[in-house]
Amino acid sequence: MNSSFALVTGLHWGGVLFYVVATIMVVYGAFFQNEKAQRCGDVTVFPGLLLHGIGLLVWWRIVGHGPYIDRFEVLSAYAWLLVATYLVFAWFYPRAKSASIVVYPASVIMIAAGLFFRPEIKRLPPTFRGIWLVFHILFYYIAFSALVIAFAFSLFYLLKRRNRLKRFTSLPELPVIDLYAYRFAGFGFTFWAIGMLAGSIWAYQSWNIFWNWDPVQTWSLITWVLFGIYLHLRRFFGWQGERAAWLFVLCFALVLLSLFYTPLIESSIHAEYFK
Repeated sequence: MNSSFALVTGLHWGGVLFYVVATIMVVYGAFFQNEKAQRCGDVTVFPGLLLHGIGLLVWWRIVGHGPYIDRFEVLSAYAWLLVATYLVFAWFYPRAKSASIVVYPASVIMIAAGLFFRPEIKRLPPTFRGIWLVFHILFYYIAFSALVIAFAFSLFYLLKRRNRLKRFTSLPELPVIDLYAYRFAGFGFTFWAIGMLAGSIWAYQSWNIFWNWDPVQTWSLITWVLFGIYLHLRRFFGWQGERAAWLFVLCFALVLLSLFYTPLIESSIHAEYFK
């Protein structure tokens, strides 16, 4: 078993190494206006994603369930989906590639934090089973990935608006940055809603109740509503630019609270998750 742990840890650290190199390359490319370095960074991340993915699969085989119960596997899965989702979006929307400056280091931080907590084998409680649980978790992973990208563009807008990113000429123009923040926020909002719906169906199958105002459910709903307000203000009241970016930063702070803090509350039915 120790050899299996060492293999999983080694594969994850191998992924981290490639992610770190990719981060250095994209930051260097953006700062020194070197498109070749940026492209090399995006290529370098692929072997890291492969090693990271193999590490997750090996861990899945060891514990016998998907990555959604131990802190290590949860953070690792968030990081893997974040990089994978970004690469898909960057393929279809090349101007979204500038978000790699935030995506790659965020993935490194999550993997490193998961390894710091040390992998532990945890068996799933009887209620933590079923296809709706898988959908519930997967949709939240995708929503989080889209919202990280939207956060990156909101941050870019605030910094570029204040001329703090003069050397980063690879960034799109301010209106494009603002638009991408809005669109990725809408994507994340949609998948967050689907994740909550799938979670309600899973809750009914497990506890015969769709909603019971559990701390995780409550804060997830509050976060989703705040994102709805953000999108509503943008769509119908013409909010854009700096004030929209600041509102999104507030929304994203609630995302981190909902996903990574509320599951630690002992009174939550999700307490087995992320202990």
